[in-house]
Amino acid sequence: MARKFVIASLSAAVVCGAAAYAYAAGFTLSAPPKVAFLYFADKTDGGWTQAFDEAKPKIEKAIGMEIPFVENVPEVAGQIRPAAERFIQRGYDIIIGTAFGYSDTFKELAEKYHKVAFLNASGTTNGANLESFYGRTYESQYLCGMVAGAVSKTGKLGFVAAHPIGPVNWTINAYELGAQKMNPKATVTVIFTGAWNDPVKERAAAQAMADQGIDVIGQHVDTPTPQVVAQERGIYGTGHHRDLREFAPKATLCSSAWTWDKHLGPTLKKIIAGNWEPSPYGAFPGIKDGGTDIACCSSVVPKEAVDKVMAERQAIIDGKQIYAGPLKDTNGVERVAAGKNLDDAGLWKMDWFVPGVITQK
Repeated sequence: MARKFVIASLSAAVVCGAAAYAYAAGFTLSAPPKVAFLYFADKTDGGWTQAFDEAKPKIEKAIGMEIPFVENVPEVAGQIRPAAERFIQRGYDIIIGTAFGYSDTFKELAEKYHKVAFLNASGTTNGANLESFYGRTYESQYLCGMVAGAVSKTGKLGFVAAHPIGPVNWTINAYELGAQKMNPKATVTVIFTGAWNDPVKERAAAQAMADQGIDVIGQHVDTPTPQVVAQERGIYGTGHHRDLREFAPKATLCSSAWTWDKHLGPTLKKIIAGNWEPSPYGAFPGIKDGGTDIACCSSVVPKEAVDKVMAERQAIIDGKQIYAGPLKDTNGVERVAAGKNLDDAGLWKMDWFVPGVITQK
């Protein structure tokens, strides 16, 4: 989804170019809390939006109230604004958006409605009553890469991706690093489709991979098509957004899945409690703080491998860095020095690949 990932260059500029600052005072609601969601797409889209809708009941339980929503609000200011304002006029004072393309409009709304709190998934704008948020998907994709590396008999893995930009590249590199932990000779061949949601191109890419002898296919696209193709071809895959075993139970080994309730539940509680201080850079939670995790694992995955994956998961929660040096790119250029970790600015602008990644158009 472009709405999620054009964030790359913009967030990098914010993280590394803006001086640190704090808002003058925390934000406190002036009326009883009422929360509403704006969904970018249909709540049963099978991916990004459905992950939010499936988290919603857990969020409702955490804060003790029902959360209404409106579906199919596109990234168009003329439709975002009235959808949000209808809720505001009915007394809703916490509005949650779910698209990169809401960023500018949410900024304008936050400046206009000072008594309303705004949250926006994959956004790039922040303010005294506005916080954007996204997840560290490279952590869960690293774990999925471990699963792929453990199950693959050939060591030849594939990855269907949308665009070669920072938050996609970091999933690809993490996938390869995870695979190498289980099989040092593992490679990941990547095909970029040039679209976030194009089942036809995804099918063609996955079929080409199967034809090349690749036996596990990962993905960073919005549909389950790569998993469906893997099942049709008698090979395996790892999913993205949600547990995609729903669509390909025989093929899907695990998935990198959103766990938004783990982030939004505590965040909403902070807003409701008062004196909320949104981060001027937005929230960027990993497995430890919600946002993303691994849905693990198919019965095909050996117990020994699952144990190693879950041990690494705990290590990440305890502070393990996926992008710890020394790390070089495919051209032998040092990207992370020994004893150093890649910072957030480096993550957002990642335009390089680790050895073992083979890129194709």
